[in-house]
Amino acid sequence: MHELFEHKADTGIRGTGNSYEEAFAECARSMCQAMADVNKIGAKEHEKLDLETKDLEELLVAFLNHLLYLKDVKGTFYNKFDLYITNVGGKWQLKGTAHGEKIDRKKHRAKGEVKAVTYHQLKVEKKGEEYLVQCVVDV
Repeated sequence: MHELFEHKADTGIRGTGNSYEEAFAECARSMCQAMADVNKIGAKEHEKLDLETKDLEELLVAFLNHLLYLKDVKGTFYNKFDLYITNVGGKWQLKGTAHGEKIDRKKHRAKGEVKAVTYHQLKVEKKGEEYLVQCVVDV
């Protein structure tokens, strides 16, 4: 499940799932939902992902900021993700593929622009059987 949450000046994004991979993917879908109708985005374009950081919180921010970079450089919205998150030698790695399609303002009905992902209200945690990740994005 993904959702937006209220924040005074910006927008909060959150993702939950049965694994960190699912929660990261749902958080990315939430970020996309802040910009467009995520359900109208096809899976025609595919982008390989390979990121490494020192902790999970930093990995979430790096992942989401990388998707914003790809959106700006390639003009593509992504809404489906095949992710693999591992800890190798004390470093967290995210590998996988982002699926999406070129931005079409008529089809995707753009809502707004996410400029950057912040560390504000950043959470990456496991509660019982559920994994939750969230942060605030600058709009």
